Amino acid sequence: MTFYEKMAAIWRKSDSMVCVGLDPDLAKMPECVKNEKYPFFAFNKALVDATHDLVCAYKPQAAYYAGQNADDQLAMTIEYIKTNYPDVPVILDVKRGDIGSTAAQYAKEAFVRYNADAVTVNPYMGSDALKPFLDYADRGVIILCRTSNAGGNDLQNLVCDGMPIYEHVAVLTRDKYNYNQNAALVIGATYPEELGRIRAICPELPFLVPGVGAQGGDVAKVLEHGLAANGYGLIINSSRGIIYASNGDDFADAARNATIKLRDLIRSCRP
Repeated sequence: MTFYEKMAAIWRKSDSMVCVGLDPDLAKMPECVKNEKYPFFAFNKALVDATHDLVCAYKPQAAYYAGQNADDQLAMTIEYIKTNYPDVPVILDVKRGDIGSTAAQYAKEAFVRYNADAVTVNPYMGSDALKPFLDYADRGVIILCRTSNAGGNDLQNLVCDGMPIYEHVAVLTRDKYNYNQNAALVIGATYPEELGRIRAICPELPFLVPGVGAQGGDVAKVLEHGLAANGYGLIINSSRGIIYASNGDDFADAARNATIKLRDLIRSCRP
């Protein structure tokens, strides 16, 4: 099953566009998991078990594992999801972008070592940096386009040939990078009008949308501007707002309730 097929199936099955970001920070995790042999895995496992029927994807951010000497627990988390909830896609958030030979190793890391369904990549170095990822035809390659952080304005809004850079990325993705029908785009929830312009350029592509919750993105505007014609097309990510909904022993139940709240808000905003 390809990434597009897997996303289409989970959108229909769960009727949800919520993606939970699995970004564990030991300093913020509840005390009840900190003393576990594998605290990051214990935290993630409880979150996944509590929310798997409510989501369309999980998105572990690799830096939270690499920076805390927990790469093994990232692998354990992905393996757990793939074994127990195989219909839920896993997006490895690493934002890789390097020369072709190095990119080939990063692609192997994402798709062979970690067995992720999709990976985030940085298009700044162009097509030869993306091709090693895109050549994995059954896996998704989610390309940074218009990011949710304020500093994205430094480059992404620069105008070239009458279009901002982020629109060029969208056009290139549609016309050049999507030769295996496995490309998607990262579009921040904090820029809904720009999200709409990109949806007009790429009417069918899946969009990974960070920036709701802690970053303040407006869900109603995301749905207004970003929905695909099939009524889905969005992978709306929330990390801190869900995984740290409580820092007590009830953290998994609180995460479930926060996920339900976001899922239902998204449903209520659909036309």
